[in-house]
Amino acid sequence: MQEIIHLINEMSPYLLLGFFLAGLMHAFIPGNYYTKHLSRPTMGSVVKAALFGVPLPLCSCGVIPTAMSLRREGASKGAVTSFLIATPQTGIDSIIATFSLMGLPFALLRPVAALATAVFGGGMTNLFAESGGHEAAEDDCDDDCCCHGDCKKHKNFLQKMGEALNYAFVEMMEDIGKWLVIGIIAAGAITVLVPDSLFSVFQGNTWASMLLVLAIAIPMYLCATGSIPIAVALMLKGLTPGAALVLLMAGPACNMASILVVRNVLGTRTLLVYLASIILGSVAFGVLIDALQFGGAVNFLGDISSAADCFGEAAGGWFSWVCTAVLAALLINALVIRRFFRKKQCCCHCHEGK
Repeated sequence: MQEIIHLINEMSPYLLLGFFLAGLMHAFIPGNYYTKHLSRPTMGSVVKAALFGVPLPLCSCGVIPTAMSLRREGASKGAVTSFLIATPQTGIDSIIATFSLMGLPFALLRPVAALATAVFGGGMTNLFAESGGHEAAEDDCDDDCCCHGDCKKHKNFLQKMGEALNYAFVEMMEDIGKWLVIGIIAAGAITVLVPDSLFSVFQGNTWASMLLVLAIAIPMYLCATGSIPIAVALMLKGLTPGAALVLLMAGPACNMASILVVRNVLGTRTLLVYLASIILGSVAFGVLIDALQFGGAVNFLGDISSAADCFGEAAGGWFSWVCTAVLAALLINALVIRRFFRKKQCCCHCHEGK
């Protein structure tokens, strides 16, 4: 139980940041921006979504509300999938942290791998999973609706901030909060039950080691920065650089929370493309790294530091506890209190009708 609470403390600041960014995007960016740049199921929208996502400092859970907001604002499934794959793998913070612990080659390769995998996944989604496009995002609005017109321009800053907070911490919480809670519990249980020492048995460059890393890393919660010291420690125990990159890509790009939300919002076909892209992309770049390493072209082991735990010290600090309390309160409000009063009002209306 203590480990699960520690895991939630790690995730809560990023989740709140993700919801807040979703609210800001909804309130301050005109709805026709997404229609213009990300709505069409083309490679152009996929590439734009990937380029937009790579530098954002959002983890695999923090990216979920932001990506679902993009979908609701009119982005195509391919663009949303591209954003979901690219964003959690890297960020300005994780690129700097990768350089400090793992050296320049890893720091350069991580964003390149994230971008390539995201573009591949978004393109495959456009080919095999796009159905219905983005029209659903506009069904509930008419020409006078604020989400697609220019009326956002007539609101002042405080009104837009109020709209952003309501959208982020009420509407979005109600939409995906249940799936987040289920996914967090599942990811926490898996993280607790799977020991880190399991990876220490891997020696040499084998497909089996990469596939087993994938099987364990995909459902676990690993943020882009927090996964770095884990990868460093495992490489010091004998894990190859390629298998470590599989962990760095697959762990942050996906977990049980994102799997459940993608399945619920984008559909089973998109989920399968999403998972296949992460698996194929991480293994392909893992094989490439090991080929470069053992071929003597690039030394990915030269800058590995033994300071593998320097990024985990603040996970249990007061700020994380405050974020966890705030997140819990918002989820209770969205999933319990608001639903209770809505159900009560419905019952009252039913009785009045009789």
